[in-house]
Order: sequence, then C-alpha cells, then structure tokens
Amino acid sequence: MPHVSIRILIADDNSIIRRLLRALLQTRAEWKVCGEAENGQEAVSKTVELKPDLIILDLAMPVMNGLEAAREISKTMPGVPILMHTNHSSSEFELEAEKVGVRQVVSKGCSDDQFFRAVVAALLNEKPQGTKTLIDQGSTKRGGI
Repeated sequence: MPHVSIRILIADDNSIIRRLLRALLQTRAEWKVCGEAENGQEAVSKTVELKPDLIILDLAMPVMNGLEAAREISKTMPGVPILMHTNHSSSEFELEAEKVGVRQVVSKGCSDDQFFRAVVAALLNEKPQGTKTLIDQGSTKRGGI
C-alpha cells in the first residue's frame, strides 16, 4: 500500500512560530510541510502554487490578515481545509472565520494534543470533540489573549 503524505502550508508572520509548527507537524510521519508564508497575500499565492492538502493561517499578519487570506483561498481553491491558529479566539470570531472558509480555529495556547486533533478535524471536515471548550479554556487561562 502506498504511503500517503498530507502536504501542509504554514502562514505566520513570526518565523519562530513557523519553525515550531513545522517541527510539531513533522513529528507525524504522514504530515509534510510543503511551504511557508510570512503574510496572507503570500499564503494565497503559495496555495495556488503548491496546492497543499491543509493550510494553517495565523490571524494577525501584515499585508493581508488570515481572514482575508482564507476568503481569497476559499474563492480560488474551494475545498482546501484551512485551520486558523491564533491568539484571538472567541465564539464571534469562530463564526466569522467559518463564513470565510476556515474549518477549525485553535488557540496558540493549546496543547500539542489539542492542536493535532484540530488538524485532523480540519482534514476530515469535522469538529473534534471538546475542542471549542478547550479553546475557550485556553484563552481564559491566558487572560483572554
């Protein structure tokens, strides 16, 4: 049976976050980071160029923020799963993100296990059990950031 690789694009303006996400994602043999972007506009162009299986977007990026990038990506490549990785999670934000094509929103303060569950749920287009509660708890514990 052939080995299937999930190709992931990471978009975050912070190079340290990109490196940490890359290292975390690549602990799973079937996940490969196919590219990185420093801003939303670059994420849109790299999505078209690289055709990833999943895109992880930060919300607060220069040039084009994560919501604007998700909207553009959803127009140009509908069906590509998008996970928003942010410090700015709330129920209202999650609804807005869903409207522009984001499948999952996960707090930057989440555990590795919560992050992995959100990635899998985005790929499968499901809501991981308890993720919303865990996101809310993570943002509460960190003082609402």
